[in-house]
Amino acid sequence: MKILFAGTPEFAARHLQALLNSEHQILAVYTQPDRPAGRGKKLTPSAVKQVALEASLTVLQPVNLKSEDVQQTLAAFEADVLIVVAYGLLLPQAVLDAPRLGCLNVHGSILPRWRGAAPIQRAIETGDTVSGVTIMQMDIGLDTGDMLLKQECPVTEDDDASQLHDRLADIGPPALLAVLEQLENGTATPEIQDNALANYAHKIEKIEARINWQEPAELIQRKVKAFNPFPICYTLLNGERFKIHDARCSNTLSEAEPGTVLAADRQHFRVACGNGTLDILRLQIPGKKAMSLAEFANGHSNVCPVGSLFTDGT
Repeated sequence: MKILFAGTPEFAARHLQALLNSEHQILAVYTQPDRPAGRGKKLTPSAVKQVALEASLTVLQPVNLKSEDVQQTLAAFEADVLIVVAYGLLLPQAVLDAPRLGCLNVHGSILPRWRGAAPIQRAIETGDTVSGVTIMQMDIGLDTGDMLLKQECPVTEDDDASQLHDRLADIGPPALLAVLEQLENGTATPEIQDNALANYAHKIEKIEARINWQEPAELIQRKVKAFNPFPICYTLLNGERFKIHDARCSNTLSEAEPGTVLAADRQHFRVACGNGTLDILRLQIPGKKAMSLAEFANGHSNVCPVGSLFTDGT
């Protein structure tokens, strides 16, 4: 099949590579404009652009797809299908209608459970035990199109967003190739989504990563997992920010004020919560890199001794 591909981050790049390894023809790749990255704020190409350039593909980076010129350029490729994976731009109806077989989207959730920008993080934050990918036929709505294939995978309490992302990036490409085969031979069977079951996975905001120790330990643990690798949960002590990269609920109960450090040694770095206690497993103290509990105990535990009180700064 003659394919146009639209995507931006690593998740999308994995799918583009799978298509390059297949028998299908990639006509061109759409990705978002280069963005400043790193301490030097140097303009950096997206993961998808890097893969595309290595394969000597045509790369287009319009700011949006609204202009008639951009839409005419896209239509001129006369693609069989446009595949969209974490592109980050809305597709106008003219773009949706341009390819012969329309537009497919690879979405990191079992629809209609989580529609929107952050399905992986919201699934972990909410405590879902199952996630997966859905290949759908795109329409003008936000992740509302008919589903062509769903591939599930488990979510464990130890999974953070990075780990679940990688698992979905493994199962997504084979699912996409299977749907392309169905479209080719006319066996695809669209399934309408039940809108009553839909939830909106809104974009992650940095302020959400601020820990409220009044919340239950279980919820704080899920947020720590959901917001790793971005934006990383944090708490304040004496006005300084401590980042929490990994944590788990403890069986220990405490009557102490939420946010109180109950233990800070080689075995446990334990903090009281609104309900239950939380063991911090990996943290980043001001001016240092992220460290394990053993590394923290090896000379840094004095920065937040037992009795210290973490706050959310409010």
